[in-house]
Amino acid sequence: MTSFILKKLLNGLLLVFTVSVLVFSMMHLMPGDPVDLIVDRKVSQERKDIIRHEYGYDRPLTVQYVDWIWKIISKGDFGTSLRVKQKVADMMDARIPLSLKLCGWMLFFEIVIAVPLGLLCAYKKDTFLDRAIINVTLFLSAVPSFWLYVLLILLFSVTLKWLPISGYEKAINWVLPIGGGVLGSLAGTIRLTKTEVLDVFREKYVLTAYAKGLPHKTVMVKHVMRNALILITVLVFMSIPWLISGAVITERIFSIPGMGSLLVNSIITQDYAVVQGCILIIAVLTVVFNTLSDVVVGMLDPRIRITMNGGAGA
Repeated sequence: MTSFILKKLLNGLLLVFTVSVLVFSMMHLMPGDPVDLIVDRKVSQERKDIIRHEYGYDRPLTVQYVDWIWKIISKGDFGTSLRVKQKVADMMDARIPLSLKLCGWMLFFEIVIAVPLGLLCAYKKDTFLDRAIINVTLFLSAVPSFWLYVLLILLFSVTLKWLPISGYEKAINWVLPIGGGVLGSLAGTIRLTKTEVLDVFREKYVLTAYAKGLPHKTVMVKHVMRNALILITVLVFMSIPWLISGAVITERIFSIPGMGSLLVNSIITQDYAVVQGCILIIAVLTVVFNTLSDVVVGMLDPRIRITMNGGAGA
């Protein structure tokens, strides 16, 4: 098990390094000069060269990368926004809690609602209830998220006047954003849970448990659910990085100043430092939690651990 964890951690470190290089290179290879975003068109070329030197854009890319990554590691300094002249870390600190609150509750309610429904659909396979749940959730996921939000706003805010249209100060302000996001994402988790449970039902150890005369409830809890939820564990781990990135459409519609809106606005205005910081955070968290999910799943399921070790013993 120790060698398995070390192998995954080393692979994770290599991926983090590769991602940081790609993020840095991608932004610097984009067309346009970042200095042109800071100064007026009438500024002379000599003045532009001075500003470029002040920001360090005249240095070799390798030197700029080393300086950039070292400041992040040692000081948590992602640089300064070219547009608003504010520290990128401060901008993200103010927005990450809002995105965490929005997407965290979305993920929580999605798992709490979708996993039991997926188990129910597997248990009631090919019945009217199974088809009804699957078809309704598929319809909701097929509806564009912005249109679903518009329908919810028209019904609950404009017609019934039960819920506010925008804002994020009170708990009631979060009902529509979170509710709409959950409705649109239920189908995938329900189908994933149903498929995984049905696959576990076909395993020989489940048939053996029934042959031994174990109660149905015991088989479901100790054998079926325990193994079926391994894939759900992976889903949760892989969803965590995107809690930081925020839900772009949701934040734009309900005027929530989260990470999603920050990233989109920075891309539109070509604010290199902010875009680099946001993408790096998302990418690194994706790699980290992907590695953690592999380790946790390897601990839960020895078969995966043996496969990852190339067929060697656990």
